[in-house]
Amino acid sequence: MPSPLLDLFAGRLGGRRAVETIIAHRTFSDVVLPPRTRAALDEALSLVHSHELIFTQWGLGEKHSSGLGLAFNFAGPPGTGKTICAEAIATVLGKKLLSVRYAEMESMWAGETPKNVAAVFRMASEQDAVLFFDEADAIASRRTTGAAQAYQRESNTVVNVLLKELEAFNGVVIFATNLAVNFDPAFERRIRTHVRFEMPGVDEREKIWRVQIHPTKTPLADDVDFRALAERYEVSGGDIKNAVLKAATMAAAVPGIDVAKKIYQAELERAMGEVVEGRGVMQQSLFGEGQPSSDDRLMRAIEAAETRWQKSAQVAIAVGGVGALLGIIALVVAIVRG
Repeated sequence: MPSPLLDLFAGRLGGRRAVETIIAHRTFSDVVLPPRTRAALDEALSLVHSHELIFTQWGLGEKHSSGLGLAFNFAGPPGTGKTICAEAIATVLGKKLLSVRYAEMESMWAGETPKNVAAVFRMASEQDAVLFFDEADAIASRRTTGAAQAYQRESNTVVNVLLKELEAFNGVVIFATNLAVNFDPAFERRIRTHVRFEMPGVDEREKIWRVQIHPTKTPLADDVDFRALAERYEVSGGDIKNAVLKAATMAAAVPGIDVAKKIYQAELERAMGEVVEGRGVMQQSLFGEGQPSSDDRLMRAIEAAETRWQKSAQVAIAVGGVGALLGIIALVVAIVRG
């Protein structure tokens, strides 16, 4: 039987899918992590493995009817391996990964977004899948006290529903965010383990450069020095991946027969330079320092329009009052003369 929610999640109503079902296959060997991050992930996995023992064999599930699920928070800069590790956990557990794009799930119709959030948890339960919220600060943001605007009340409702579903969900939920500080404080006690994804050090960066290259098929020139690249560029694993693909594109575009083409150190350096430059462009403000953003300018325009409307209304009332007064005076004069 067709379902509007399932149609929305499957992308049948147009646009990107709000929820994507991923058949997990990547493992922790596909990502290079700093020692502290890997230790925190091992702790998270130990909680998953001991879940059956604690809540079933030891009977704590019979004493505690809610909060039996496992919620993890992966926090750190972009490109540090949060998404890969979420899939790796699903692989270890032998489960699917339900990846949620909140921006696609958010509805313009009041009251629909909280229903969509509840439907996501229902889908995860039915499929026995690991639930993954990417850029989770968008859905788990701090609630607003005394919310006056409709969108603020809607946002508060979404957070309330999310907290309720977390309490009832008996599975694994992973939040990934670059801005954990924006989380509502109520999530602190519902999240079992916080895993901080740090920027890789020199040794990790060298390994990341190496794992991006196919060991037998990728043609590298003799001057390629991954250690030098790791020492020169303090970047994330995502940046290194993009640089390798850019360098490969540059090498492939060089005129000549394909069998003679190779990736040189200069191409890797040029590619990484473009990646770093592109990241800097994305971080710049379109309006410059001290200039209002588009949101600020929109709010100011709305406030100005409201002020003009109020002044116009006051003038109209005043004019109407004067007109009424003149009418009364004219009536009195007419009566006296009569």
